[in-house]
Amino acid sequence: MAENRASGYAEGVPCWVDVQLPDVEAGKRFYGGLFGWTFEDAGGGAVWARLDGAAVARLARKRDGRMPTVWTVYFATPDAYDLARRVLAAGGQIVNDPAPVRDLGTAALAADPTGAVFGLWQAAVHPGFGVRHAPGTFAWAQLYTTDTDAANTFYGRLFADALFGAGADPDFGRAPVTEVFAAGMPSQFVVHFRTGDVTAAVGAVRQLGGRVQAPPFETSYGKVAVVTDNQGASFALLER
Repeated sequence: MAENRASGYAEGVPCWVDVQLPDVEAGKRFYGGLFGWTFEDAGGGAVWARLDGAAVARLARKRDGRMPTVWTVYFATPDAYDLARRVLAAGGQIVNDPAPVRDLGTAALAADPTGAVFGLWQAAVHPGFGVRHAPGTFAWAQLYTTDTDAANTFYGRLFADALFGAGADPDFGRAPVTEVFAAGMPSQFVVHFRTGDVTAAVGAVRQLGGRVQAPPFETSYGKVAVVTDNQGASFALLER
């Protein structure tokens, strides 16, 4: 079931995603064709992606060719500065210190003890997803990690209520990296977007210039395929 949000998210809930691309126009063609997204200028060469008017993601232009072409998931927090301190105390690293993003909110990038990068988002004007769990929108974040025990300890310490509290229904799982990727690949988050038909969506990815990293397989949270877009950014399609 889709969920519309007009307010912010509780701490530890995946609340936003963005992708860094060499060519935003090519990204618009790919994701517009795959999910039916429309786009609106967000300044600085970036665009908001919308579905039926609701914000679902942001596509940004890489400012440095050495940066990875990658989707990033952001976890909500009421205080990005405090959460950044707790990331360090739990054994993680801060990649980019918390900083205001105009009047939208405060963002930071962090890495867990196994090296997986994720974002922190303290909302102001921009609460995060306008809609999630609907076809063409965020549905799940899976961490493929080189050390599931270390990951569970780290995120359990940071986001205990969101993961394990009363009534928790997290959109966030952990699994060994070798379930999808070759041995030796680094730990990484894979953002999942919902689709009504994963097999058809995989076909559309190929037609739009993307490729398949892992053909459809069954998981505890649905049927998944891991793919890349036409510029090499990995993400997943989830049928549930």
